[in-house]
Order: sequence, then structure tokens, then C-alpha cells
Amino acid sequence: MPALRLLGRKWLAASDDLVFPSIFELLFRFVWLVLIALVVEVLYPITWQCETDGWHGGAFVRLYLCGTLALQACLMLLLAALAQQSARGTITDTDSRKLVAPLLLLKVFLVLPEVGLNVMGTMWMFCEVVKCTVTDKFSSIVIQSIVLFNWVQLGLTVFGLFMVFDPLGSVNYGDIQDTPNQVRHHRKVTGLWSRRFRWAFCWLKRDEHGKEAFQQVAALLSALFRSTDLVPSDVVAGCVLLRVRQKRETREMRRIQMLNDEEPIYTTDVNKIFSETPPWMNLEDALHYLRLSIAAYGWPYVLYRHCFTGFCKLASHLTCCCCRPKNSIVTDDNCCLCHFAGVKYMSKLSADDIIFASFNNRVFELPFCVIADHDRESIVVAVRGSISLRDIFTDFSAGSERFEADGLPEDTAAHKGMSMGAAKMLRRLLPVLDRSFQQFPQYDLVLTGHSLGAGVAVLVALKLRPKYPHLKVFAFSTPAGLISREAARFTESFVLSIGVGDDLVMRLSVHSIENLRTKVIQTIHATKLPKYRIMLNGFGYALFGVPARDLESTWRRPEDLEANNSDDSDALLVQGVSTVSAEAALVSRNVFARRFSSARLFTAGRILHIVRRKRMGIENEGDEERKVRTQEPTYEMRWACPEDFMELQVMPRMLLDHLPENVHRTIQTVIEEKHSYRVTQVV
Repeated sequence: MPALRLLGRKWLAASDDLVFPSIFELLFRFVWLVLIALVVEVLYPITWQCETDGWHGGAFVRLYLCGTLALQACLMLLLAALAQQSARGTITDTDSRKLVAPLLLLKVFLVLPEVGLNVMGTMWMFCEVVKCTVTDKFSSIVIQSIVLFNWVQLGLTVFGLFMVFDPLGSVNYGDIQDTPNQVRHHRKVTGLWSRRFRWAFCWLKRDEHGKEAFQQVAALLSALFRSTDLVPSDVVAGCVLLRVRQKRETREMRRIQMLNDEEPIYTTDVNKIFSETPPWMNLEDALHYLRLSIAAYGWPYVLYRHCFTGFCKLASHLTCCCCRPKNSIVTDDNCCLCHFAGVKYMSKLSADDIIFASFNNRVFELPFCVIADHDRESIVVAVRGSISLRDIFTDFSAGSERFEADGLPEDTAAHKGMSMGAAKMLRRLLPVLDRSFQQFPQYDLVLTGHSLGAGVAVLVALKLRPKYPHLKVFAFSTPAGLISREAARFTESFVLSIGVGDDLVMRLSVHSIENLRTKVIQTIHATKLPKYRIMLNGFGYALFGVPARDLESTWRRPEDLEANNSDDSDALLVQGVSTVSAEAALVSRNVFARRFSSARLFTAGRILHIVRRKRMGIENEGDEERKVRTQEPTYEMRWACPEDFMELQVMPRMLLDHLPENVHRTIQTVIEEKHSYRVTQVV
């Protein structure tokens, strides 16, 4: 940061990204140098016995051997200097790395003699052009191996240049800070991402809304890093630093709570949590409907959970292609009804209990099942979550659009992809519901889903509520950027949304991603560590956690982290720092210029947040205190509000806590421990 400029253009790499590649190549070339030196010692005297007439005799071989040996030595010195220079300074201290660009340029020019020498080695070893036979088997194998590996290394070099090539790299960062230039640059980047998607996911163009989804996601990616000079490694390093920063802030918050003797926010008392809620809001029913929403994932989820025995578990539920009925309740499944078999296996229901199942998966169109739940006398609509690339494009079509339903404010906005998915789903669902309630008129209507399925289920419920006023929704790991605030408040009476721990998706919205981008830039400016140290620390954090000493030693000054996070700030003000980079100030200058969507979207429903508690207590022995493990419930919970999930947290379990099996295990554990442990009040 900023991006490296070489050969008159910007690249998707920074001057401090070359430490590890240089060291790796240095070690690799050291092995080459040793092997070449051994070969030279053996073959050099022999080359004088080869044919001396013409260019293809002993002189040719001596030129290749001595040239390769000298070039490897020069490249090793160059790589050592490149690694040393690239490791200097912090991420933003580019002046200390001003020699990286000329050193890298010199290495690029040395590719030409390297290619020439490798051509000579190929002619000698593989083309039988050079009349100098090598009788020593070791030397022959070494030369052939070096020639082959050299071609592979050159191919990887070309591939690396392709990966870090920026098609818009000729544009200067300073030239796009004016608003007209920003708009033009944004359009160019959007078009570039759209072309990439059309090329990489060409089979999705056949979908009705495939091109529209490409355009939506391309516009989002372009807007996220508009007018910033970040490279991918900066984002990774920034996320590692954010993990340290967020742990430091959490520790300080706990200290303040202890000093103020505040009551704990979370509780292990399940009865207390549900004491003021309607009877239908309970964990037993939630666990039941979560199982049905998981069943909607079909056979891929069965194979995911049972990698070696999944097919055997599905086999008894499959349908022979010849025996498939013509008027089937299943649509868009394969000939053996594999998805339907997965639904039957995971839901533990018979085929007669499944009224309808659609497995049509397109952009903005999700599979769903309609189930007759006789135990709870309800018609259940289970909407599948994200499991395919088409679902990912639906997820990331994250712009807001107007959403209309009876009872909602006129200015209600909703997630565009999920809103379109709800509209498509309703076309198939309404006739099925009419038939279902003709058959079971006394049953209630319940919608359920996990992740993307939860968001679509909420929007479908809002459309259906005028016709079915007593419907209920059980949503699990609901995405944060779903619906506007007043509409989210409206859904609290009929939507129960359950989230676990540090779930990423429950905090994932356009607004939170844009805030993450700003925090990444703030944190990068506050650190005193070079990037290679940050990356090494990141591996350590992933294995062993963040040590306490790094919470303070990572930053120039602890007060550098006290940044103004307000969306309306005119500049990125850092306490104790009088000046900031133009880049950081530009990101926070105007909220409407930098926001992909001006409407803020929130999680819907009444939100139950369940977290794993630290099962440690304090025992007094005279004047001493020591930590002891207590026999208390594993999880604690509270009723949260949508504003609690507006910031992305970089946590070790942010992906694991989203997985449906972990949500199921958490709720099941809470229910099992409800009567197994004595609930204690922590004062």
C-alpha cells in the first residue's frame, strides 16, 4: 500500500509483498546453484574433449554451464537484496522501500538471458543438436531436471504477472479523486468485473437474470474499493490486524464492565429468556423446524455430512428412473430424485408428508419444499440456503430495492437478490398453499430457512401475511442486510431469528463490508509492524490465538486506534495524529459518494443470540483467588437488536458458527442442558 508501480503502470501487488516469494525462490535457486556447481566440476574438463568445430560443440556446453552458474549467483544476490528491501518499513512507509522497483525491474530484464540459457540447455539435453555426449548419469539427470524446472519456474512467473496485472493500472490514483473521474473509473471497473464474470461463469449467462446478477455484483465489487489504493495482501493484513484490534477492544470493554459492576448481558436461564415471549417462540420448536430447513439442502448436504457413507444412506430413498410417477410432486430433480431422497432422509418424513418440492436452482430462484407437519399441525415451507454458485450471485446482488407488502411503510427497502427470489418463489408457492389448506384447513402456516433461505422466507412471509395472518417464521443465521429498520421492527411479532456466536452472515451486509474497508485502512495506518511480520503473526493467531503482548505492541501508540468511526465524518481523524493519508480521508469524506447503497438494511425478526460461555469461575481461598472450571451450561443467550449485528467481526469461528450443523448442535445442547445444570446468577 500503495500499489507497486512498474513499467509505467500500477500492479495488484505492493512493494512489501516480495519478502516470502523472494526467500522461497532464493532457497530454490540455492539448490540449483549447488547442483550446477557439482555438474560443472564433473563436466567442465570433459567439454574440452568434445567436438570443437562450430558453435554446437564443447564451447557451447561451457558457455551454458558457466553462464547458468554465474546467472544463478547473480539472481541469488538480487533476490536477497529484494527480500531485504521489501521487508523494510511499515505497510504505509513506502519511502523505505524505494529500491524495490528498480531491483524488481532488473530481475525482469534478467529473464531474457535466463530464457536463452534454458533454450541452450534444452538443445543440449533433449534435441541432440550439441555434439557433446554426457556419460555421467548423475550430471545428465541434474541438467535435465534443472532445464525442466526452469521452464516451470518461467511459466509460474508469467502466471504470476498475469495474476497481478491490473487492466486499469495506467490510471493514476490522484487522477480519480475528483468526482467526475471517480464515476468514470467506477464504470470502467464495473465493466471489467462484469466481463470477468461472463467469462469465468459462462454457463450462468443462460439464466434469465444471469447478466443482471453479473452487473449487480460487479457494481458492488467496484464500489467497495472505489478510490482506494489497496492491494489484496493489504486486505488480508488488515483483517489480521483487525482481529488484534477487536480482541483489544473486547478486553477493555470487559474491564469497564467489571469496574462498573455491571449486570451480565447474557444469561444461561432459558426460562427467563422466554418468559415474556409468545408460546410458539421456544427452542424445541425451533430445533424441529431447523431440521426441516436443513433437509431442504438435499443430497449435497448428506454427502457433505457423510463423505464415505452418504450414498448408502441415500440409496434406500432413491427412486428408479423407470418407476417415477408422471404426476410427481417433485419438480426439477434428476431422474432418480436424489434431492428428494436427501429431503426424506434428513427430515425423517415419508413421501406422503411432502406436499410439493421444487429444486429449480437459478439466479434469483431457490429450491423449497412444502411439508405437512402432522405432529405440530402445520404446513411448513422450508427454503434452501446457499449451496451453489447461483446462490452466491443471489447473495451478492446486495443492492436495495423497494419492497411492498401490506402493513409495511411506503419507503421500505429490501435486499435486491432476496426480494427477486421471494417474488419468483411466490408464483409457484401460492397454488400449492391453496391446495394444502383445502386438504388441511385447520393447520397453521410456518416458514423456515437457513442463511439465504431465512432471508427469502421472511420476505415471502411479509407477502403472505395478509392472506395468512397467523403465519410464523423460524429463521436461522439470517443475513444482516435484509430489510429496512421499520420493516424489521414490524416482523418481530411473527419472526423468530436465531444466530450463534460470531456468525459472519448475520453481520454481513453492504454497510458492514464498507465499514470493514474503512477500518482496514485505519488499522493499516496505525500499525508499526511490517507486512511480513503481520502475515507470520496471522498464522500464529490461527493456530494458537492472539497473545496478550500483541494487543499493545502491534500499534504505534494505543491511542492511534481511537479513530472516529462515524459514517458522517468529513475526514478520518485519528487521536494524536494530525495528518492522515489522502486515501484514508477520501474514503470517509462523503458517505453518499462512497456508499454502494444509501439505504441501510437490517436483520428481521426477534433475534435470539446464543454464544458459548467461558466456563471459568473464581474461587476464593483466604486472600487468594484462582480460576476454577464450573459445572454450568455451555451456552448463554440474550435477545439482541439488529443494530448489534452491523459490524463485521474477524473471529476464528465466524464461518463455523454459520454452518447449519453447528447451529443445530448448539440449540440441541441448550435444550439438553436446560435441566442438567444448576443455573447460577453471576453478580
